[in-house]
Amino acid sequence: MKLSKMHVISGIIFGTFTTGAYAAPVLMSTEWAKSACEAWNADAVLTDKLDEWIKNDKGRGYKVMQIYRSDCENAAKVELRIENKDGKAWCVYGGAVEHAELDSGADYLMHADTKRWQEMGAGEYGPMKAMMFSRLKFTGPKMEAMGNMGPFGNFLKLVGKVESDTGSCPP
Repeated sequence: MKLSKMHVISGIIFGTFTTGAYAAPVLMSTEWAKSACEAWNADAVLTDKLDEWIKNDKGRGYKVMQIYRSDCENAAKVELRIENKDGKAWCVYGGAVEHAELDSGADYLMHADTKRWQEMGAGEYGPMKAMMFSRLKFTGPKMEAMGNMGPFGNFLKLVGKVESDTGSCPP
């Protein structure tokens, strides 16, 4: 079958309009955080192996984790809120920051350059190396974090599991 110029042009235009209909969310944007929360709940290590970790919630019934990309100037942080549901650590919220102040005895603030988040997300190294070489900076209960390196490693790998665009910074 021979195609006319008009058919070829139409195909190119149609193809241009149909490709890119879905764009991955920007890494560490509110949309990405929602997907990261869903990915947390799909990871048995994060939900099942943090049964003691989740108990340190300062009586609030949840822990807060705020994260951001250090190399994105003026980029907002995103927040994951983790609750104890029947002895399991469930992510119940992923999105914009809702807690202006964190409790450093229970909550976490973590940041790294985009390149480092990608390396950790790919499993190139775990949390111990990331913290030892200051590739990941965090505030929070350090001894608690040290006691949960395995699950913490799975958290870092969420960055590689959740589809994202790193070509721009989150708003």
